[in-house]
Amino acid sequence: MRLNRAGVVFGVAYVVLGIAWVAVANPGTPFLLVAWFVIVAAVGCFVPGIANQVSLARAHLAAPALVYSLASDRLGFLAVVLALAGLTDLVDGTIARRFDKPSMLGGGLDPVVDGILLGAVAAGLALGGIFPLWLAAVIVMRYLLPAVVALVLLSMGRRPELRHSVSGQISTALIIVLVGGICLFRFMNQDASNVVIGAEIVIPIATIATFVHLGLLARRSMQPRPG
Repeated sequence: MRLNRAGVVFGVAYVVLGIAWVAVANPGTPFLLVAWFVIVAAVGCFVPGIANQVSLARAHLAAPALVYSLASDRLGFLAVVLALAGLTDLVDGTIARRFDKPSMLGGGLDPVVDGILLGAVAAGLALGGIFPLWLAAVIVMRYLLPAVVALVLLSMGRRPELRHSVSGQISTALIIVLVGGICLFRFMNQDASNVVIGAEIVIPIATIATFVHLGLLARRSMQPRPG
């Protein structure tokens, strides 16, 4: 990959927006947060395609998501961040189909940025005592394990199917909705116990279903191709 115009333009825009957010929100570690925006933007300069640049927004949003997830009085802002992330998740696929050609890079990038964002949220909420630690670990493993398996297959010379899967999209949407709902209920001083119970049931089931589906796809990639 090489530098491309879309990557540079979006990277500059994301860094400017990130610095503006740091100036307004006044978080406790501004230099680390700005460094995160710059690092993600630098990587994004080598990622082609407008759709992929929209996907990278979720990696940038991981910084404010982590900050807000650690502060119980800012969970309403976290819900807004998750809503924005969900919007980019819907838009990037549409852009890829209409303006860019869907690629293996886009299919592999999407779960990575989802994992960065939702892993940061889950870890922050668990550290803040708002989210069960074991459920946060499930969310992290939901994205970490498939990434590790894909790297192993690639190291073996295999070509796993790096694309959106229905189970993966559904599980990500459920995680965003349930975690965002917990944050919104807590922010409004409402009882979120039922939402937490729902998350404790639905997220592990959706994660297992995703692993099974991805396992079938990985098994297919391991089979020798005719010819």
